[in-house]
Amino acid sequence: MGMKSRQRTIYAGVAVIGLLVPCRASSAQEGPRGDEPTRKSEMRASEAHFAGVPLSKPTDRPISAAMARLYDTWSPLGDFDNEFYTLFKYSRISGIGKDPEVSRRDPSKVIKVGDIYYVWYTRRKTEHAPVGLKNYSDETPDDVPAWDWDLADIYCATSRDGFNWKEQGVAVSRNTKGEYADRSLSTPDILCMNGKYYLYYQAFTGRMTHRKGDRCDVSMAWADAPDGPWHKINRPIIERGKPGTWDGGSIHDPYPLIYRGKIWLYYKSDVWLRDATGAPVDRLDGTPAYLGRSYHRMHGVATADRPEGPFVKSPANPIANSGHETCLFPYKEGIVSLIIKDGPEKNTVQYAPDGLNFEVKAMVVQPPVAAAPFCPDAFAGNGDGRGIYWGVSHIVGFGPGFLIRFDCDLHRDADRPFLKHGTVQADEASHFQPRTTLPQHMRQRFMREAGSSREETANIRLSRETGGQ
Repeated sequence: MGMKSRQRTIYAGVAVIGLLVPCRASSAQEGPRGDEPTRKSEMRASEAHFAGVPLSKPTDRPISAAMARLYDTWSPLGDFDNEFYTLFKYSRISGIGKDPEVSRRDPSKVIKVGDIYYVWYTRRKTEHAPVGLKNYSDETPDDVPAWDWDLADIYCATSRDGFNWKEQGVAVSRNTKGEYADRSLSTPDILCMNGKYYLYYQAFTGRMTHRKGDRCDVSMAWADAPDGPWHKINRPIIERGKPGTWDGGSIHDPYPLIYRGKIWLYYKSDVWLRDATGAPVDRLDGTPAYLGRSYHRMHGVATADRPEGPFVKSPANPIANSGHETCLFPYKEGIVSLIIKDGPEKNTVQYAPDGLNFEVKAMVVQPPVAAAPFCPDAFAGNGDGRGIYWGVSHIVGFGPGFLIRFDCDLHRDADRPFLKHGTVQADEASHFQPRTTLPQHMRQRFMREAGSSREETANIRLSRETGGQ
């Protein structure tokens, strides 16, 4: 990558086999630093409450199911008293931001080594734009990508402030055609352990096909320094499940943490549909073909003692019934997961005190997609997670993907009250963006349906027939 190797301090924590040894990671006891959030002031006890909503659950009168949930699940002070609630604010970044010629997406967690921040991500630069898997056939040339993450490699960028980045070049590249992982590498994430660095990523082998879909392996490369050189192991690090199991279709979005003395590798699977005989089917009955395959996306986890495995999947899998790209971080004695985009519990912040049994703790608006937080204690494994307050995410689906920065308040020591109160009011541009604007052909259809409908508002006909009596 062209950067000289030099001695560094890892602000993330390092583990020695059998004993987790935190490196010089940021801690609340060290006092504020320029790269840390302003500390929260100590909260004082208060009897303030909302009118008619006492701080203790009423027992002397009936209450509705909604009010029972307020006390049992949430708080009588609502989001004002919810440590898991946050707003997200976004910033454009330089160096790895929007570029009409290059796609950059699916970033790794941000780590800090000495005074330099590092992030790894999927990078594609091809002559042709992706054509979509449904348009990909045997006649499609090899240099035409099916997806935005097809024909990609893993790149690295560095920064000193989290806003201005410099792309350092390729970290891990595809293999020669005909070898393992020769098609595309994507969606990396980073682990720091034993004084080394480990990148886990999706490895695609061979041409894309509609039958194969988005199936791939998760593989790994390691290096002695964040600048490389990186050494690929050129094999799967975790296997897909057997056909017919929830993760038999894919293992995506690897996300390693050190927790309870082991490496916990969280991941996502696109759960495929099966008919009554167990045969795979593309979509639910009544789903238009143009919408493509119907997936139910869920998360799981596997643990290992060593970065190269073997990884053992949890018998509790899947541990999340919703979500898309993985984003997790240590918090207190447990793990927080940001669940986005897909499923009945999308757009929620969830917490599991044991890293497995997650409960919804907050609902959030416009969370970052493929969030890659700066999490100094991701690999500390000390049972006292502090949380996160910024990171990198991506915007995709409107041309080449690109990276942006997000800020939030999900840190136990951060003092960002402007990110704790209120919600996001969607403006005109939000309502009428391409993906939320009703297509013209559907507008015409609904106009015809409205004009031919015989439905009438209740009681209107009755009132007319009785003369208004």
